[in-house]
Amino acid sequence: MLMEKVAEILCEASAEVVEPRFRALTAGEVMEKAPGDLVTVADREAEAIITRRLRELLPVPVVGEEAVAADPALARALHNEPACWLVDPVDGTANFVAGRPDFAVMASLVRDGEAVAAWIWQPMTRTAYAAELGAGAWRNDIRLTRAPAAWRPGSWRGAMKKRLLDRDLLPGLRERASAFGLLTEGRRSAGMEYPLVAGDELDFLLYWRTLPWDHAPGSLLVREAGGVSARLDGSPYRADPPGGEDGLLVACDPQTWEGVRAVLLGLPG
Repeated sequence: MLMEKVAEILCEASAEVVEPRFRALTAGEVMEKAPGDLVTVADREAEAIITRRLRELLPVPVVGEEAVAADPALARALHNEPACWLVDPVDGTANFVAGRPDFAVMASLVRDGEAVAAWIWQPMTRTAYAAELGAGAWRNDIRLTRAPAAWRPGSWRGAMKKRLLDRDLLPGLRERASAFGLLTEGRRSAGMEYPLVAGDELDFLLYWRTLPWDHAPGSLLVREAGGVSARLDGSPYRADPPGGEDGLLVACDPQTWEGVRAVLLGLPG
């Protein structure tokens, strides 16, 4: 029942305040939280609706992206509370503002720092993704089970932001990344990218900054489909407050994760 109810909440909030503003935002409805970090009235109104309804469903703290932007201390609930909701009301706000359809509405339920349930709603494709710890991953009514990738770096398809290729922290990454068969910059929305790994369109993703509302839902989705979401040292991803560890490698299966990591870090194959 919980899985269906949360999916309904996200879909209804999107239909009420997000979708009507797609390609219809006025100048006064788009602001900056920080230089280059956009927020819209749709983000704020959707988060308010989702927060209220999630609390009615399960009365635990809600850690929403926009609420944390106003009061960063709210994110401490991820460590201090036994359970809390995570909400990203419009994941891919820059796409939304630019009139691109690559955005999603996301939520997850976190217990003791681990996502135990996750939901991703892609309004423009009318596609719902959901995952429950130990119970599987789903796209609409279809169970997702990701087949392992072939053991050939030249066939692996991945996405990472271009700026990662120029970081001093991973010297030589640009040259090593040429070993992959396909490497894109992604779609500027984690809610659009993680399902590509769960659904057999990409084999891996590399992220650097990992805000919990962006990555908790997709990480659970990929893991429940048979993949891996882990830090570069191999430790499993956890929904930590902003400002924690950077770097996250997501792959369709454990062997591919190890292989991609070896290429990225220049380790023996």
